Amino acid sequence: MPKAYWIARVNVSDPQAYAGYMALGPAALIAGGGTLLSRGGRSVALEGPEPSERTVVIEFPSMEAAQACHDSPAYRAAREKRHGAAEVEILIVEGLD
Repeated sequence: MPKAYWIARVNVSDPQAYAGYMALGPAALIAGGGTLLSRGGRSVALEGPEPSERTVVIEFPSMEAAQACHDSPAYRAAREKRHGAAEVEILIVEGLD
């Protein structure tokens, strides 16, 4: 079964409120089977639009595990803390076998 990669592009508009997400989000992702590979480090656009303020990459054992994590009560609680504090795009991409 191929692994899956959760890719999030994040622009924080309210750092104080976003701290509430950060207090819950990473732990929920790890509890859901995720391995944080990149979390807001430097990025550069080689083609296309400029990168978001933060780009996050998380590896999951499968697409199903990534989706289940996103839908979990723990991550739902984290998302509620993030509401209004950031613009977020999340993709889940299946890896190669």
